[in-house]
Amino acid sequence: MSELSAAFVRLHARLAPVAFVPEVRLHQADEPIGLWELTEGEFRSSQPPPFWAFAWAGGQALARHVTDHPEVVAGRRVLDLASGSGLVAIAAARAGAAAVRAVEVDERAVAAVALNADANGVRVDAELGDVLDSDAGDAEVVLAGDVFYSEAMARRMLRFLLRAARAGARVLVGDPDRAFLPRERFHALATYDVPVSEALESVRVKRTTVWELDPTPPGARR
Repeated sequence: MSELSAAFVRLHARLAPVAFVPEVRLHQADEPIGLWELTEGEFRSSQPPPFWAFAWAGGQALARHVTDHPEVVAGRRVLDLASGSGLVAIAAARAGAAAVRAVEVDERAVAAVALNADANGVRVDAELGDVLDSDAGDAEVVLAGDVFYSEAMARRMLRFLLRAARAGARVLVGDPDRAFLPRERFHALATYDVPVSEALESVRVKRTTVWELDPTPPGARR
């Protein structure tokens, strides 16, 4: 973990309980727009937006589901994709996962995951890198919160998740009805009304579903 990135996280986000998963505390930004502009999050530079500074609806729903249903991850090796703040990874670790790997492309997110895991007293292996053209390694459960927010990301993510599922991993995603979720590939496990930042989502509550991926092609199902 870069000390500079860790210092940035501590400076711009404060440790507080997550609205829908208060069992977990995260470093969260109080004022999203200012931080977004500070990190040039409108894609004016190569610096990724500060997704790590907010508890997004998909991640909150997935973390809530894992917390309430620890049998999903207990004793299993877990991969959390596009981990952001590490919320889902931390929930999996708290629920008894044998090992948790959290992957991010943003160095500050990796720092946030490490700081947040430490604040919650759990071990999460935070990793910097883009793994979507690879595979899920030895993961038995793959979790992804709020990852279908763009067409390009959705295509790459679905290919990765299908490879993971066909290799034997159980794949769960949390999604608040984003436009690019390929719903025909999933079946719903649970639906929640999740509190969110109005500044980010234009609403205070997002109806959010936890889905499980079915690796069988839609046309081949009976």
